[in-house]
Order: sequence, then structure tokens, then C-alpha cells
Amino acid sequence: MKINGMMIEDAITALGDVSVREAIQTLYQRHIGSIVVLGKDGKCEGIFTERDAIRVVATEVPLSRPLKEVMSTNVKTVVKGTTFAEAKSIMRAHNIRHLPVTDSQGRLIGLISLRAILDEILNMQAVKR
Repeated sequence: MKINGMMIEDAITALGDVSVREAIQTLYQRHIGSIVVLGKDGKCEGIFTERDAIRVVATEVPLSRPLKEVMSTNVKTVVKGTTFAEAKSIMRAHNIRHLPVTDSQGRLIGLISLRAILDEILNMQAVKR
């Protein structure tokens, strides 16, 4: 099974100069777990997740700081067409909940989230009954 059907195509993104406050407000208002941080070329430069937000608040980082100073930068990505098994393996190995999906040039085209995977599994199980 390919990840294409599970991919969130309208992933929320931001540039690195957005403030941490704005990013946390976006996470809260949109009910999402991550924001993919893009460069001007559309490529993933980082990701800001709920875990990052908790770290920022717990360590009292000023919320006026730009996202690029606090985002996770060692972003794992997969290309469109990756199998579910491969994506699951990467997420498990790196203990991550959000996995950006890129095209062959490395530009963001979507996002796989643990929530989307669980929704897909639960919907599949509901149909099988």
C-alpha cells in the first residue's frame, strides 16, 4: 500500500521568520500537530511540532523568537509513492509523528501524520466488519 492515499495534501506550512507565538497559535487554532517550515524554494527546512512547543514553553524561550531558531531541523522526509511499510518504519525508528512527503525535487507536497494513519486504519476496520 502506498502512502499517497493517506497523505494530507494541504499541510500547514510557514517560513522560518514566523514567530513562535504565531506558530503555537496556528497549532491551537487549526487543531494540528505540526507546521512544516519551508524555505523560499518550497523545500523542507524544518518542522515545528507539539513537542517543540512544549519544549519552548518549558525552557522559557521568548515567544517572539523566529521559528527557525527553535524548529526541529533534522527532518525526515519521504517521496511520493513511498510504501506505507517504509513510512511506518521511518516514523517508528525516529520516534516521530509527522513525516513530510516531497516530490522528486524535494519540494513539499504533503504530510503523513500518525493521526491520519490511525484514521485510515480505523476506517478500514470499520468497513471490514
